[in-house]
Amino acid sequence: MKQDSQKIAVIGAGLVGTLLAIYLKKAGHDVHVFDRSADIRKIKFSGRSINLAISTRGWKSLDDVQIGDQIREIAIPMDKRAIHKKDGTLAFQKYGMKGESIYSVSRGGLNRLMIDIAEEKGIQFHFEQKIWDVNLEEAIIHIGETERGDWEDLKFDKVFGTDGAFSRVRHRMQRQNRFDYSQIFLKLGYKELCIPANEDGTHKIDPNSFHIWPRSEFMLIALANEDGSFTCTLFMPFEGENSFEAINTEEKVTDFFLTNFPDTKELIPDLVADYFKNPTSSLVTMQCYPWTYKDKVALLGDAAHAIVPFYGQGMNAGFEDISEMYRQMEKHGNDWETIFEEYQKVRKPNADAIAELSFRNFIEMGTNTADEKFLLQKKIEAKFTEKYPNKWLPLYDRVTFSLNPYVDALAIGDQQKGIMDEIMSLEDIENIWDSEEIETMILSKLK
Repeated sequence: MKQDSQKIAVIGAGLVGTLLAIYLKKAGHDVHVFDRSADIRKIKFSGRSINLAISTRGWKSLDDVQIGDQIREIAIPMDKRAIHKKDGTLAFQKYGMKGESIYSVSRGGLNRLMIDIAEEKGIQFHFEQKIWDVNLEEAIIHIGETERGDWEDLKFDKVFGTDGAFSRVRHRMQRQNRFDYSQIFLKLGYKELCIPANEDGTHKIDPNSFHIWPRSEFMLIALANEDGSFTCTLFMPFEGENSFEAINTEEKVTDFFLTNFPDTKELIPDLVADYFKNPTSSLVTMQCYPWTYKDKVALLGDAAHAIVPFYGQGMNAGFEDISEMYRQMEKHGNDWETIFEEYQKVRKPNADAIAELSFRNFIEMGTNTADEKFLLQKKIEAKFTEKYPNKWLPLYDRVTFSLNPYVDALAIGDQQKGIMDEIMSLEDIENIWDSEEIETMILSKLK
């Protein structure tokens, strides 16, 4: 169904806001994107980024507006994990059952490119514009230099909040009666580090692997960039024995890395400088409801459902919000109240599911990936999937390489986990895992 053109404000010029603007422009609307920060294309972007991993859901949203191929030009495929053990040895774990890859891309680089694409399509961006409040009934945004100074009132037909975990649009919606809201901070924080390129611009380690140094309560990851460098992220508790609070001198930083990540000594030459220069950032899960107000205001992405990054699905889930919103727009035409209601009804359970899955996956990344029994379990699942692809798909593949709803992935994943827990508890499983007995047992439990 065709829509009448409306004047729409998108608050937040990040990845979700920019892609949403492209979709709204495609539907024929007059789209204005506002952001409190300076134009990311004119500033150096570093110090607090976790490189992004684009997977199937994200690619679908990008391809549906014909910009996926432009993004692929700056993305690096990663078909496996590279597990860096404490003894300096390396183990590889393939991602997909069919050789699929997730794609590493710099958050800043992707954001710059998408803003360029959006501007070419006629979308107007307004940077360094601070939104202090929103009139929900009339879709009016209030802009000003300070929260207590003079404001300029700008009237729109619709306002979309894509302004992140600490959204001003959501902050205004929270002041409604019966608005549910919660936020939970992890005891972990994160800090960005960098592995620079070799002198000839090549990568120091394999660019087609997602590199993990799993150490239980803390871990280091690294994702490749186009310029030959890697963006590294150190996840560690804020307080405690091995923590950002405790590791607070140059000597302690050097000793900590030599002890726990010995193979990074030559990889991260500016370790100490980066450690103290770059901020320590927090990790939050934020949930709220409702995500919409009448036919005037809607939240998408982190503004509606911020999650921790351990499944690499934050951006992908935000992009899937947009796909669902657009699907409802095509279905219901000018009936925006129904569009908003159906959008949040479909997406809210899925957002809750991926939040839970992301929280759980820290355990897998930080501890299980280096565990021999976990690796054996993955081997059993891979063999069973290969033989019975219609009966079993590993949880990671279901989340990352399919469009199945997250809520189904969580439920089926829990069922499969129960089965595998029983299988892995069998006596002598290390020697009988490749037997007909194990295969028959899994089949019977699936029935």
